[in-house]
Amino acid sequence: MLPLSQPARLLPGIALSVLVSGLAILFEHIEVALSGGHWIESLVLAILLGTGLRSSVRIPHVFDTGIAFSAKILLEVAVVLLGAAVSVAEIGAAGVLLVAGIAAVVVLSLVASYGIGRALGLTPKLATLVACGNSICGNSAIAAAAPVIAAEADDVAAAIAFTAVLGVGAVLLMPALHAVAQLSDLQFGIFAGLTVYAVPQVLAATASAGLVSTHAGTVVKLIRVLMLGPVLLALGALGNGAGGKVSLRHVAPWFIAGFAAMMALRSAGAIPAVLLGPIATASGLLTTVAMAGLGLTVDVRSVARSGGRVILAATASLLALCVLSLVLLALLAVN
Repeated sequence: MLPLSQPARLLPGIALSVLVSGLAILFEHIEVALSGGHWIESLVLAILLGTGLRSSVRIPHVFDTGIAFSAKILLEVAVVLLGAAVSVAEIGAAGVLLVAGIAAVVVLSLVASYGIGRALGLTPKLATLVACGNSICGNSAIAAAAPVIAAEADDVAAAIAFTAVLGVGAVLLMPALHAVAQLSDLQFGIFAGLTVYAVPQVLAATASAGLVSTHAGTVVKLIRVLMLGPVLLALGALGNGAGGKVSLRHVAPWFIAGFAAMMALRSAGAIPAVLLGPIATASGLLTTVAMAGLGLTVDVRSVARSGGRVILAATASLLALCVLSLVLLALLAVN
């Protein structure tokens, strides 16, 4: 963690990160007002605005400490709060076979996506970020995995930027796929929950298919989000076990333990329902500020250099996930 002994040093960078994230949220509201939907989330806009600012002007060094704090510590706090959004109550109603099948799809997708990324020349850390974003929950998974594997800011920015583009494209194409593939509402909902990155995107993708599709997609998506904790633990173990003794501090850093604790509290009903909304809002806002801070550390030229390979890896990974999802539907004989 960054030292907090001189909080005044943090204020300029935090203030700049908050300002950039505020602009991103404002632009998202304008987008909703003009188009009726938020196809590009404030989280993505924040990192784009931060990157644009860093790439176009010279930011004085006085901002560096607070920017680093926003990109790291605030992000870790947001991950902890994210745990309150995950409950195993609804997941049990989905059925053991479906839950096991979803977990298997996530694991196979992680392996396939990582392999695709490495085959296309991505670094191990960048391939891991793309795999996590594709297989679990898009930008949130990338943001959560980044501190666990000590990913470079450029890699995080590249993974988020191009995964966001694919996420929007998937939402736009889903209704057409529903018609062309002749999937039932239930099949389509499960397929959308398995392949679309973010929960709001699942809702947008399944809205035209009705309540059955939307509910199925949401539950399946929650199960995918539930995989985030175990995957982060596995990444910590794999990343720190190669050199000998595995450090518990790295395998289960404080924010992963906090995520698990919040999830347990939510599942036990220990978090009052009235607090769930504010906690989710706080997590979202902190993540947006963290992404603004992250963007403020990124040189757009470094992202551009890896852009072609990243978008190809992300596209191929998403197609592999779609195939795995269709195989699961066939195996479970979902009608």
